[in-house]
Parts: sequence; C-alpha cells; structure tokens
Amino acid sequence: MKLNNRIEIPSVGIGTFMLSPSEAYDSVREALKLGYRLIDTANAYVNEKAVGRAMKDSGVPREEIFLSTKIWPSEYLNDGAIDETLARLGTDYIDLLFLHQPCKNYMHAYRNLEKAYREGKIKAIGISNFEGAFIEDVLVSCEILPAVIQVEAHPYFPQEELRKTLDRFDMKLMSWYPLGHGDRALIEEPIFKKLGEKYGKTSAQICLRWHVDMGFIAIPGSKNPKHIADNFDISDFSLTKEEMSEIAKLNCGKRYYHRTDAQLEQFAAWRPNFEA
Repeated sequence: MKLNNRIEIPSVGIGTFMLSPSEAYDSVREALKLGYRLIDTANAYVNEKAVGRAMKDSGVPREEIFLSTKIWPSEYLNDGAIDETLARLGTDYIDLLFLHQPCKNYMHAYRNLEKAYREGKIKAIGISNFEGAFIEDVLVSCEILPAVIQVEAHPYFPQEELRKTLDRFDMKLMSWYPLGHGDRALIEEPIFKKLGEKYGKTSAQICLRWHVDMGFIAIPGSKNPKHIADNFDISDFSLTKEEMSEIAKLNCGKRYYHRTDAQLEQFAAWRPNFEA
C-alpha cells in the first residue's frame, strides 16, 4: 500500500518483539526466504544487530526490504540516536522510523526524525502508541506528517476512534498484537473457524487477512518456521463485505496492553543494553 508520502510498504511483515538476537536472526532469515519484505524491530528489543545481520546474510538486496525500527524514549534527547541505530542495523537508511512511546521530550526526538527524513536517512516517519491527545499534539506540532502509527489492533479492538484521525491525514495503522497476543478466545471465535473452512485457511490466517482487508499493516511475530510461513500465506483470498461485517461484531473494546503514566516515567529512565 502507499503511504501519505507516496512510498510503498508491504501489508504483511514479521515482527521481532520478544525474540532474542539468535531467534530474531533465524526468524528474519526464514521470513525473507519465504518472500516477506517487511521487517519490524526496535531499540528496545535489543536485536537490531541480529536483524541487520540476517538481512545482509539473506542475500536479498537491501532496496527490496522495507525495514522499520523504533527509537526508545531514553534516547529522545540523544541527537546521535538515529545514526547509532543505523550503525547497529548495518544500513545507511531506514524505511520507517518510529518514536516508540509518548514519553517526555518526544517532540525533540520528532524534530530529529524530521531532520533525518530531509537528509534521506529515513524514508518515512512513524509514531508508536501515540493515541488520544498525544497524536493530536504531534499532528499540530510537526512539520512533516507521520505516515504510520503502530498500535495494538485486532478484531476485539479495531481502533475505531483512532482511525477517524488517521483518515483525516491519510496515515496507515500498523497492528501489533494482530492476533490478540495469542488469546485463544479470539483465535477460536466461531466466525474464524467458519471462514477458515470456506477458504481452506487457519483461523489465524483469517484474522490476519482481516487486518489486510481493513487496510492495516500486520506484523505478527514468530520463531516457528511453520507459523512464519502460514502468517504470510494470506494473499490468495479476500474477505467479502458481509464477512467483514460479521467479524466487526467481535469488537468489544478489549485490549491486552494497558499503559500507565507511571510506566511512561519508567520507560524514559530505562536504557536498553545496546551491546547485547
């Protein structure tokens, strides 16, 4: 799909949250071998070096890979954070660079993203977990619009309110926890089983196809080669309007992640072990 600055991004990628460096390396290598071209990581995942090695060792040309990562809040006042992130990844540009959390000093960090964008070090700007007043503050303060917001989204919580703002600025939503943090209650919803039988897919594949048909970018993470393959095998069918309407009835406002103000303070104070 096209972002609001006209660059293109794949609709499905692999996430590396909670993967150790060795797991991230293996998962990214496997994903790229299978045809994935979107890879998502972050400073805080402490696996950027491994992701960079996997990209290089995959043999896939760098220009064919869409790489997204995130600056952690402890680095918001570090004017060298973007160059340090580039060095860890072993690349001279990042396709999509996010601010990870709306902690203090985020507009200082955002100005650095805008500077890097103008210099060609990043191809698009993103914000992660900036919902409510935070996204509105960025939108009235920024000089370059964010192209993507990464937030929790799944059929139990399809981000209806946030999407009204995104539509105003042609911003795309990238879903984390696209399968509801592995909640069996979500995956085993009867509608997914029913549609899985119709299309010859698993319930998880139906759920991931829902993301794509919603216009979301999905980044399911896995270290299981079969799951990595299955998560990518959703391009040979689409859900009908009637089926999407049935899935919409699952919206119950259930979230799996509940951030507090105290956590934002903790995020700003914690610095990842970048040497890992």
